[in-house]
Amino acid sequence: MFRQLLVRHTRPYLKHLLGVVGLQLIATVASLTLPTLNAQIIDKGVSQGDTGYIWVRGALMLLVSLAQVLGQVGSAYFGARIAFGFGRDVRARLFDHVLGFSSREVNQFGAPSLITRNTNDVQQVQMLVMMTCTFIISAPMTAIGGIFMALREDAGLSWLILAAVVALGIGIGILVSLMTPLFRLNQTRIDNINRVLREQITGIRVIRAFIREPAERARFKDANNDLMQLGFKIGTVMAVLFPVVNIVLNLSSAGVMWFGGIRVEDGDIQVGQLTAFLNYLMQILMSVMMATMMLMILPRAQVCGRRIMEVLDTKSSVVSPEHPVLEVEQQGTIEFRDVTYTYPGAEEPVLNDISFSVTPGTTTAIIGATGSGKTTLVNLIPRLFDVSDGSVLIDGVDVRDLDEDVLWSHIGLVPQKPYLFSGTVASNLQYGRPGATDEQMWEALRIAQGQDFVSKMDGGLDADISQGGTNVSGGQRQRISIARALMKQPDVYVFDDAFSALDTATDAKVREALGHTTGEAAVLIVAQRVSSITTADQILVLDAGRIVGRGRHEELLTSCDTYREIVESQLSAEEMAA
Repeated sequence: MFRQLLVRHTRPYLKHLLGVVGLQLIATVASLTLPTLNAQIIDKGVSQGDTGYIWVRGALMLLVSLAQVLGQVGSAYFGARIAFGFGRDVRARLFDHVLGFSSREVNQFGAPSLITRNTNDVQQVQMLVMMTCTFIISAPMTAIGGIFMALREDAGLSWLILAAVVALGIGIGILVSLMTPLFRLNQTRIDNINRVLREQITGIRVIRAFIREPAERARFKDANNDLMQLGFKIGTVMAVLFPVVNIVLNLSSAGVMWFGGIRVEDGDIQVGQLTAFLNYLMQILMSVMMATMMLMILPRAQVCGRRIMEVLDTKSSVVSPEHPVLEVEQQGTIEFRDVTYTYPGAEEPVLNDISFSVTPGTTTAIIGATGSGKTTLVNLIPRLFDVSDGSVLIDGVDVRDLDEDVLWSHIGLVPQKPYLFSGTVASNLQYGRPGATDEQMWEALRIAQGQDFVSKMDGGLDADISQGGTNVSGGQRQRISIARALMKQPDVYVFDDAFSALDTATDAKVREALGHTTGEAAVLIVAQRVSSITTADQILVLDAGRIVGRGRHEELLTSCDTYREIVESQLSAEEMAA
């Protein structure tokens, strides 16, 4: 799974990867040549007092050093191109894939986890790609070349190379095995602290209303401390790494100097050869250390890669049709045929055998107790999730057979929780119609009864809107959301409890203005207030996911006990008589 992620998203950068390998090869050959040149200067130039030889070899060393530097800089450049291009591509693919999720898949992962996977997790894998291109490709070249060159200088000290490599590999291998489960747990705890923080920021009003600040501080403190304690453990293990490396390097150097000095004294090798052997040993050990350092980065990257692939391998329950219908006769009809819907894992369906139709130019209202399935019902129309049984049709075509863009172009949705994006009033309205003129936006605001408060905002249509619309009231958010839907001028309007934050007078004005504006469009309203739907052409009464009443307001007062109970709970006897 992890390998598939790397291969799939680094394939477009094959040319850059070949460039990295070539430049790393140049830098490696240069680094392996320098100790030999240095040894020649010591053994032939210094010992014999040949100044000309020293100048020639010294100049050659400078040229080789320059080639090494250029090779490393070039490979770092191409490595960065690969790593950051990889990160960009994975983030883009994750984003596109999540956009295709239904509410079911989003709830399955949770918004905080999806954000972490698209940011922190991608960054960890990107770091692995960067380290691979910058250091790891050259590590085996340096190790193999260093062993060859060291044995070429003196095979008698080869056992020191084997001992040092084995000691370093065992030490770092033990540390890596301890860190792997810690890295896996670390990503889970990052998810947890993101979840807690998101809940607290989103629910700040509820927290303050119920004076829960101390409890929420304690909850965040616990999540924060858990992450800190785990980070302390990881840091402790990593802190042991450098002493282990230093011990092996220092003992290896001491061993070479001790046993090499004996061989120099015996005349088996020269001082320059001993110096070169020591340099090659250090290069070998550094390459081994870089390879094992890769093993430290690899576990975290593997965990993050698996989490990324979990999202990419999850298929949306809302599947695009193989042969989508691209055109329909624009009439504005909605039809539910024997619709049943069951949430994943639920024992009972939330909707049972729902059948009704909404015709152009009419208004259908849906009312019922909390939990009766009203919002679930309207969410089936734009395919936020698909029916478990039965079918939903727009203009006679099953929504599952329609091209998604065609489907959404027919629907103007005002959700139960209106959401505004960071930007301006105009940029939010233009979600409904890109490129709309100021006159068109002001007209939509006038119908939604938002013209007055927007004109008083600093900048009018250019007034700033913060993320989620937190700098405007709930009623203002609803009116801007209604205006945004009106900008679209769709065939079907779906208002999911879209007037709940409006006062009675504003509610009446909005509904009256909508009646003159929606024209031949089909209008579906989910409402809690009876006063909002008394003039509807058809009222559906839901109870426990079933339609228990159908008709106009006056008819339902006499024929449907559930509807009468709802009316009696909201209206006085005089209002009911009126």
